[in-house]
Amino acid sequence: MSLSRARALLPGARGLALLTGVAVLAACGSSAGTTATPATSAPSVPSSEAPSTSATPSSSASPDAAGADAPGTVAFRDAVPGSGDGLKLGFIALGDSQVPFSKLVTDSMKAEAKGAGADLIVCDSALDGAKALACAQSFKTQGVQAYLNFQVDAKVSSAICAQGPQVPVIAVDIEQQPCQIAFMGASNDRAGYLAGKAVGDYAKAKFDCKYDAYVSMEQPAAGAVNDARMGGYRKGFSEVCGEITNARVVDGGGALDGARTKFADVLTSLPGAKKIIVVGINDDSILGAVAAAKTANRGDSIFVSGQGADPSSWCEIKNNPNWVADTAYFPEKYGKIGVPYLIDAAKGKTIPKELLVPHQVLDSKNITDFYPTAGQNCS
Repeated sequence: MSLSRARALLPGARGLALLTGVAVLAACGSSAGTTATPATSAPSVPSSEAPSTSATPSSSASPDAAGADAPGTVAFRDAVPGSGDGLKLGFIALGDSQVPFSKLVTDSMKAEAKGAGADLIVCDSALDGAKALACAQSFKTQGVQAYLNFQVDAKVSSAICAQGPQVPVIAVDIEQQPCQIAFMGASNDRAGYLAGKAVGDYAKAKFDCKYDAYVSMEQPAAGAVNDARMGGYRKGFSEVCGEITNARVVDGGGALDGARTKFADVLTSLPGAKKIIVVGINDDSILGAVAAAKTANRGDSIFVSGQGADPSSWCEIKNNPNWVADTAYFPEKYGKIGVPYLIDAAKGKTIPKELLVPHQVLDSKNITDFYPTAGQNCS
């Protein structure tokens, strides 16, 4: 997969954040079985770890906003001290120097492995399939007993499976067939639904769903990820405000600059519009739209909802009253899913085939419940 295509799948971090799911033929999350309709609970799973705990609670978030109830969702949980004693585990990182999200994920994996007492060997693939293959080969040489794979190029996944150690493999955000025993990542339709419903609720409360246009900042090249996430948005919004009117689908490339340019054109085509709903496949798309609106002195005319809630968007979420909501993915907590389940797998225990992140809707009122420094040091 090219870096430009990789960027199309990112939730945020200015075009370099979470790769949520497809690489060539593979879809992110569990496109089968993860619907936008809320389920009642996450599945219980046998584990050597302590009882699961949910994402950090928010005093202002509603139960539905927690989003931890989609099929396949599992809770974040601390690794139990000593549970990894004697285990040699591996992690193929995505590209820590190129992708800020990747660095957050890697640091989380390291912390949880250390807490569990496991020996974690980290090998950075640097967004290169050949390097990822070399990582897997080195894992075999070093006797790794199970590993997590966050490499970007699904075309080489079969070679990695064949030439790496024949041990349990958990794929992170990108399918790694044929050897993965579980997929860990985002529930795209659920994530979109949560943010779509949030902006719909806002539109209903503030202007009785009477808006001038609904602009969907997309990246069609992302395929199934784009379809699931943006379809979830439409479902959530229309559930509150009814059939969407004057919809505009904009291909901003999933990047801030592209979104800014394309949204400037949208504003030109809507000269008198004062209530424009804007939703995006990632926070870069929304940051670009916000930048274009501010340049045109029309920042008060757009009401936005994004995906990712990584540090690049914190200032806007906290301080911009028109940034209505954002679905968080919590890369800094990925180790609290990946490591405990990898330890279980290394010990021969059965784990779920889907390990989906418990998404959470963040807004100006609750973001500091999850990220206490959000909104500080903003220019």
